[in-house]
Amino acid sequence: MPKPRVVVVGSSNMDLVCQVPRLPRPGETVGGGSFVTVCGGKGANQAVAAARAGAAVRFLTRLGADAHGQTLRDALRQEGIAVHPEQPDPETPTGTALILVDAQGENAIAVAPGANDRLTADDLHQHACDFDDAGVALFQMEVPAETIAAGLALARDRGVTTVLNFAPAVQARGMIGPGVSLLVVNETEAGQLTGLDRGTGVGVLLDALLGLGVGGAVLTLGGRGAVFAFGRQRGEVAGFAVDPVDTTGAGDTFCGALCAELARGAAPADAVRYACAAGALATTALGAQSATPPDSATRRLLDGSA
Repeated sequence: MPKPRVVVVGSSNMDLVCQVPRLPRPGETVGGGSFVTVCGGKGANQAVAAARAGAAVRFLTRLGADAHGQTLRDALRQEGIAVHPEQPDPETPTGTALILVDAQGENAIAVAPGANDRLTADDLHQHACDFDDAGVALFQMEVPAETIAAGLALARDRGVTTVLNFAPAVQARGMIGPGVSLLVVNETEAGQLTGLDRGTGVGVLLDALLGLGVGGAVLTLGGRGAVFAFGRQRGEVAGFAVDPVDTTGAGDTFCGALCAELARGAAPADAVRYACAAGALATTALGAQSATPPDSATRRLLDGSA
């Protein structure tokens, strides 16, 4: 049976991660930390999550012609992911993220986008064939908004289900609407999009997201799970109890896993439940891609045998 096909458009970063006892206040230095360098970027994280969930993934991204770029490209290829454009950007370094993680697994992140800002609509049009046989096209907001808008149009014109993870939440610029089959946000991002307080009930937030004109929406609730409305189905999925170490890649794992399951033909409720399980497992190890679980581990958790 052929693998479900997912195309991802998004960012690639090298993550410089420091574990600290607690997150520093402005102007404060906190010692006693440990340091690790890991592959990241929301687009790359989601591409890896989709691949480990069993999808055949094509990834449209921009990498610099530096050591970090080569490391990221090699890591993606080892996951079986086709990376386009193949030529690195000779003028701008690969994106970099500086990440602090405290003892409870909470994080603070600063990003220097680098080559991510140079992924263009023309790059996507030159690789439009990547969309031709995809079941789902997945986007986030760490590359230029006009590039995302072009990708949504390419996918829509080919009848591909489009999933937009509106993270980080930036100016929408009119891109959220009928061209988005499924919008995925957390409570903070939902509030930024709708103008409602984070404390607003999740049902009201979900209705407000649907009011933006999208085909469906998933509102993630961290360890509490998620609520969704997609097609004629609407529901809530409870979270999975785990011992979190680092929450950095949980949302990205959720999105990649969700798209793999949707491309496989899973019902929305089943796809969201699978994504919740994968996202929970992603919090149990340090890093983003390094903590992304394989399909087998996610299904063990779903079966209650993990």
